[in-house]
Amino acid sequence: MTGGPPPAVHRIVDTAPATRWEDAFLSGNGEAGIMVYGRPHAERIVVNHHRFVLPNGTRDARPPELAALLPRVRELILAGRRAEASRLLAGDGVLRWTQSFHPGFALTIDAVAPGPVDDYRRRTEFGTGEVVVEWAGGRRRSFVSRADALVVTHVNAGACEVGVTGELPGRPESVRYTVAAYRRGGLVFLRVRGRYPDAGGAYGFEGLTLLRGDVAVVGGDRVVVRGPALLMTALDRPDTPPWRTGDLEELLAAHADADYDRLLGRHVALHGRAYRRVSLDLAVPAAQRDLPVGELIAAQNADPGTLCPALLERVFHAGRYLLLSSSGVLPPRLTGLWLGSWDAAWAGDFTTDANLNLQLAGANVGALPEVTAAHANLVRGQVDDWRRNARAIYGARGLLAPSRTDGEHGHLFHLHEDWPFAAWLPGAHWLLHPLYEHHLVTGAPLGEVAGWLVEVADFFSDVLTVTDEAGTVVLVPSYSAETGPYDERGRAVHVAVNATMDIAAARHALRTAAEVSGVDRWAGLRRRLPAYRVDGRGALAEWAWPGYHGDDDHRHVSHLYPVWPLDEIDPDDTPELARAAHRALTLRGDENLSAHGSLHRALAAARLRDGALTAANLRKILGNDMFFRSLMSAHNPGLVTYNADAAHTLPAVLIEALVQSRPGLLRLLPAPLPGLDAGVLRGVACRGRVGVEELSWSPGRVRVRLLSPVAQRLRVRSPYGGRDVDLVAATPVEVAFGAPEQRAVAGQR
Repeated sequence: MTGGPPPAVHRIVDTAPATRWEDAFLSGNGEAGIMVYGRPHAERIVVNHHRFVLPNGTRDARPPELAALLPRVRELILAGRRAEASRLLAGDGVLRWTQSFHPGFALTIDAVAPGPVDDYRRRTEFGTGEVVVEWAGGRRRSFVSRADALVVTHVNAGACEVGVTGELPGRPESVRYTVAAYRRGGLVFLRVRGRYPDAGGAYGFEGLTLLRGDVAVVGGDRVVVRGPALLMTALDRPDTPPWRTGDLEELLAAHADADYDRLLGRHVALHGRAYRRVSLDLAVPAAQRDLPVGELIAAQNADPGTLCPALLERVFHAGRYLLLSSSGVLPPRLTGLWLGSWDAAWAGDFTTDANLNLQLAGANVGALPEVTAAHANLVRGQVDDWRRNARAIYGARGLLAPSRTDGEHGHLFHLHEDWPFAAWLPGAHWLLHPLYEHHLVTGAPLGEVAGWLVEVADFFSDVLTVTDEAGTVVLVPSYSAETGPYDERGRAVHVAVNATMDIAAARHALRTAAEVSGVDRWAGLRRRLPAYRVDGRGALAEWAWPGYHGDDDHRHVSHLYPVWPLDEIDPDDTPELARAAHRALTLRGDENLSAHGSLHRALAAARLRDGALTAANLRKILGNDMFFRSLMSAHNPGLVTYNADAAHTLPAVLIEALVQSRPGLLRLLPAPLPGLDAGVLRGVACRGRVGVEELSWSPGRVRVRLLSPVAQRLRVRSPYGGRDVDLVAATPVEVAFGAPEQRAVAGQR
């Protein structure tokens, strides 16, 4: 990335330490994460790990055996007795939750003789992953190494005591901590162990810190540091005893001679290369870019009806940084990779009916294949469980994904008559779509993903139900998460027939399976799928079934699935359905202004090329005080519930407003946002193996420089005209539209 915006956009700076864990600055390597409060004389660094989940008895939970009940369930639903069907699908009716994600512990760094604090600053450097705390009398730097799987902190703040504590908010008494400081083989270690209750899960977790410098053990549980010191922490979570402390000691001893800058350089070679691929410049004045993060947020809060370009530009870069930092062994959780208390909302798990895929929306087009690879890790580790779900619940081939997972397995057991996720049919298609999109963007072979896509088609083939002699097929049971058509009493009953998301997923799955397998054995079935329904208001209906009416104020917009992410309903190719989808979008209320709801609406609005509506949905986030000082986001306005949906999804919304693509077609400024009249976007990756090296726009003009690894003809469209462009392999081509003229020039940098 060259010629990008100045360094200020690639960091956040604050003039005061965090007073609560939600404002702690963040770093992570996709496996471990840290939350740095930034207190000069009483520092707390909360340490997290993707695999730290509290056993609750559901690790061995399996899907209920419901296949024998399905004929009766279908009969009841088609007869209008949907509440009875819901009770049958609920199994024993007990709503079981995933194992809850939790923080591990906090490293404590306390000054022995605190002095004055002048010229205080703390900052997060997006390009390096460092959190730096500095004042006139001291400095600390921390990061989590993607190269060496270590939490690394350099301390230079005079004499201090380093310890560790498990006393974090909400800690259950059933989790027992022990702490020890000791010397072994000439090295000083600080150890913490958290022992889980015996509840059918892992044994416990452990953190071991090696301290290098002028250090001495005191009191058996603390280490005194005099002068500069290096702290390196390794983490483990054994499933069964014994503890593996010796392995951690060996790992840390191998780095005993390392220094901070050398470790940082190894990490930046991986993290920085990924982060720097994409940048956004919204022509923000330098004085605004230099504002501390608290002042950026305050400026937006003072004018909630207008998007603040300075904050928008910063949350774009922060979102990519946080998404990358929380993706590695697994993709991001509801809280990314970070949590400072034991009371995670919705168990801090991977909620798959909306949240996870929204967070991944900017991974492929935002040139972060590392994030997609992390998602592939999750899918690969659970696909056998998805097969078991399909067999147990439907007696079907193929894949049935759960609505939530803690990362330990993919069995579907979160069921209740009000949450009938056994009827949520499109989950595997939804979760595989980012992996299919990666293939469209990069041209990389699908590999194992091709087989999974075929299995999704086979699942739909098995669960589609013929209702009459004419061969009409329906999807029943069907569930538009997380709502349902009203019954005769005006109460939402969730199990239904022909949810629009199900139809869209089935249609796409049957077509894609034929594409990737080279054999179209699903063609006949595809032609018999239900058509989308437009209701009496001219809106795309949430269910393609007569007599159904639902909650127009609901937070989810699952029925816009054929608009985003599938791009099946499009203003050019399907104008009538596009108008109906737009009508459905404008009729939908906001319920509780949840972040995922607003951003799903924003992505759909961008695909329907309505920049004003896209911006209106962004204002529901930026204008409602939903970003903490770390630029991690909240689930609801007023900083209610720490949640990564907005932080991770927002970059995708901005990209979709500026560039949209499908193989053979590129749209420039498809949904321009009011007030963002000029800017530069660099590094975006497009479906169809085209890279946008640079897109610049100003009033009445847009210019793009494209690069493709293969020769191809590309249709390029903009608000100021369009043309077909022949791309030569590995040769940049510049295309401009608007005054003073349209032109395309090959070989220009």
